[in-house]
Amino acid sequence: MFDVVCVGNLVADAIANPVKTIPAKGKLELVDKISLFTGGCAANSAVDMTKIGLNVSIIGLLGDDGFGGFMRSSLQEQGLNITGVKTKENSSTSASLVMISPDGERSFIHSVGANGSFLEKDIDYSIIEQTDIVFVAGFMLMPAFDGEECANFLKKCKQMGKTTILDTAWDSTGKWMKLLKPSMQYIDYFLPSLDEAQQLSGREDSVEIADYFLELGPKVVAIKLGKDGCLIKTKAGQQIFVPAFTGIKAVDTTGAGDSFCAGFITGLVRGWDLYNCGLFANAVGAHCVMAAGASSGIKSQGEILDFIDRKFLACVLSNLNIVFVTYL
Repeated sequence: MFDVVCVGNLVADAIANPVKTIPAKGKLELVDKISLFTGGCAANSAVDMTKIGLNVSIIGLLGDDGFGGFMRSSLQEQGLNITGVKTKENSSTSASLVMISPDGERSFIHSVGANGSFLEKDIDYSIIEQTDIVFVAGFMLMPAFDGEECANFLKKCKQMGKTTILDTAWDSTGKWMKLLKPSMQYIDYFLPSLDEAQQLSGREDSVEIADYFLELGPKVVAIKLGKDGCLIKTKAGQQIFVPAFTGIKAVDTTGAGDSFCAGFITGLVRGWDLYNCGLFANAVGAHCVMAAGASSGIKSQGEILDFIDRKFLACVLSNLNIVFVTYL
């Protein structure tokens, strides 16, 4: 049995750091380092959960190129079960050029590649049968899968008795809720970032956004608020705000949202309450941004819990006015 099966986009990330300025045509700018990492929302979250200590299988599509070979070997070396990763002939692997600014923020140049043709038929349901939790990551970055294909997959997962979780990415096409709405009724836990949630809902306030999503189907909505932590709200009326950890120096924010999801899902696997799921998720996100690469800074569950023990008191004391759990 697998603790979690991750389904979604697989991306080779070439990370340039630091990028102080984008060169003009025909010009060159120097950076300290360019490195190649596994990336993509599904791969990032799956690698993070494996490093934390979960048994994870991943399902996705690669091209038959050098990046594809790198991704396949790297994911396997990092402890993932990759029997559900397929290779599409005569196709390129999805890849991103990630440009890290001196303050740790990042910009992307992205090629959709094989992710663009990923379909429900590419999913091996014998792998889905071997887990209780299915996580769809990278929604909005898989054009053929986003929309009805994903909804059909999640519906089948629910019929199989699985707990379903979904995280979104930024939709550069502007379709947003048109793509997501068919899937909402089949999602148990919805984990968007605030920026994405605002675009999807047409609302600004995080509590109002959570209420909007809860009406569409999910049992729990956890909105990632970046440096402000996270908001968790349930259909049962529970509302939880968990502040972010303070005193963290951001080196690279690549994969921060994916690491939050990995931490939150780890909490669900371990049977923790929602507050502790959010707390652990924030801690995993903090570890992510403290190192270059989407997963380089992720530690074991024990090490992250030790970090929480050291930092939690300082976090609470600096946020006494905003730490709360309410029942509406």
